[in-house]
Amino acid sequence: MLTLTDQAVAAIRNLTTRPGLPAETGLRIAPADGGAGGLALSLSDGAQPGDQVIEEADVQVFVQPDAAAALDDKALDAQVNADGEVSFQLQPQA
Repeated sequence: MLTLTDQAVAAIRNLTTRPGLPAETGLRIAPADGGAGGLALSLSDGAQPGDQVIEEADVQVFVQPDAAAALDDKALDAQVNADGEVSFQLQPQA
């Protein structure tokens, strides 16, 4: 199952607790459009049927079933640049 680094938890918390978003907002990971094997990340106001739900601290990540198998041995990490922009990376689990 996908795991989250402390940096990813902090970045997801920052994204999902902005004013105007529902309390159950989480990060959704799904295959990218176009079938190139990439993944798309977006904010979602809840899990969709069949999603794998990962709860870490006070954040939720919803993994679409078609993406779950590819992420089983991965950890989601995040970095924030000087402008406050977040980038997520996958890395092998420690």
